[in-house]
Amino acid sequence: MKAIQFDDSIPRYVLSKAIGAIYKPVFYGPLSCVRYRDVLEPALPGDEWARVKVRYAGICGSDLNLIRLHDSPAMSPFTSFPFTIGHENVGRLSEVGDAVPGFAVGDRVVADPVLPCVTRAISPVCEHCAQGEFSRCVNFAEGNLSAGLITGACRDTGGSWSAEFVAHAHQLFHVPDAVSDENAILVDAFCSALHPVMRNQPRTEDTVLILGAGIIGICAVAALRALGNRCRILVVAKYPFQGELALHYGADEVIYLRSGDLYDAVAEQTGARVYKPILGKRMLMGGADVVFECVGSDNSIDDALRFAGEGGKVVLVGLAGLAKGIDWTPIWFHELEVTGCFAYSTEAYQDGRIRTYQLALDWLAEGRLDLTPLLTHRFRLEDYRAAFRMLLTRKSSNEMLKAVFEFA
Repeated sequence: MKAIQFDDSIPRYVLSKAIGAIYKPVFYGPLSCVRYRDVLEPALPGDEWARVKVRYAGICGSDLNLIRLHDSPAMSPFTSFPFTIGHENVGRLSEVGDAVPGFAVGDRVVADPVLPCVTRAISPVCEHCAQGEFSRCVNFAEGNLSAGLITGACRDTGGSWSAEFVAHAHQLFHVPDAVSDENAILVDAFCSALHPVMRNQPRTEDTVLILGAGIIGICAVAALRALGNRCRILVVAKYPFQGELALHYGADEVIYLRSGDLYDAVAEQTGARVYKPILGKRMLMGGADVVFECVGSDNSIDDALRFAGEGGKVVLVGLAGLAKGIDWTPIWFHELEVTGCFAYSTEAYQDGRIRTYQLALDWLAEGRLDLTPLLTHRFRLEDYRAAFRMLLTRKSSNEMLKAVFEFA
């Protein structure tokens, strides 16, 4: 079968890094680390595994970071090459191991891509997995699987950027009949916002600033409102169509990057004051109570620290890597709390505990949530270069938010 894989070729990496700054197509061209080729179907690693025939495979911002070689080399020990890219998924089971209770061939599923202890046949599981904190597992490079934080970065499991991949019983969730494939493929992106939101819930009286109105930023708005949080939400957006979606999902105000001065606009909306230093960016006194940084760029992180008010919190949702040029002064000056997040987890909810994937599917089935307006573009796998070209050179006229690969 055909798959899009990533190779750990040092010559290709160096070449792409050198040329990519001025010519982005090199990142997915014939000399890149990205390869479109025939691969064998991954074998079931054991009886607790099943095979997923893919219907949709999402193209995540983390996948684009990989393609653009923006990821930190620090994460390479938790990856095994070559691997088939793709972790966002919805499909049907085409093969089911004997020890996968509650699932049968033909069932429609999504697979949580995180590969913690239980998927690696590690017993006893680590202390974090024992508490349901699977994103904090300490064994992503151990056990009977090749190294890999997630499906889509592990050589043994395959990934969703191919017709089939394999998933452990622990990863599988039934897609309810009332939930369309178009909603189900967005569960992963939504949970990437739901996890940090549930861990950092603002108070009703708080002002929340969301930097970035891509898929994750808008999902952060949707997650806050689905949880019933009535805080005031400000969203910084680049394009009008992003702002319209942010308002649709419950944002109170949208600040557009290209309409006036961003610092003055944030100050006006939060009641802060702006001060100009001798050199460098301005500083705010006052600001937002909670800032969700959903871009991951150096400039956006630097802004997030300056936009948080005294004693406020900055949640790094965007995938920050080797950041440069960030002034950390606001952290000590304003006594900020800065926290990160990875993937999804098990959350406290209504006097119990629930995995974020299950909560999202429940809300979709109940009609509390509809994510389909966020799915804007579909591509065939063989058209991957056209998909990457549009994603890496986004224009307002494209109105691209979430793109997926579509399989028959």
